[in-house]
Amino acid sequence: MQKSYVILAALIGFASLAGCGGGDANVKVQGTTTITTGQELQDLQRALAEGAITQNEFDTLKEALMRRSK
Repeated sequence: MQKSYVILAALIGFASLAGCGGGDANVKVQGTTTITTGQELQDLQRALAEGAITQNEFDTLKEALMRRSK
């Protein structure tokens, strides 16, 4: 009999941790993240060095970044 109470208590504990009691789960994100053109260029250079993009893709994306930053 005591074992069933322990199991019941464990199940209630897990249910409360999992949020099974209903209610609203609202999340509010504040703030912004700013990425500079310089950081984007560094990321592109890293992608090229690691083989994630080709030289042609790098050149095209770099040109687009430079046009956008004017």
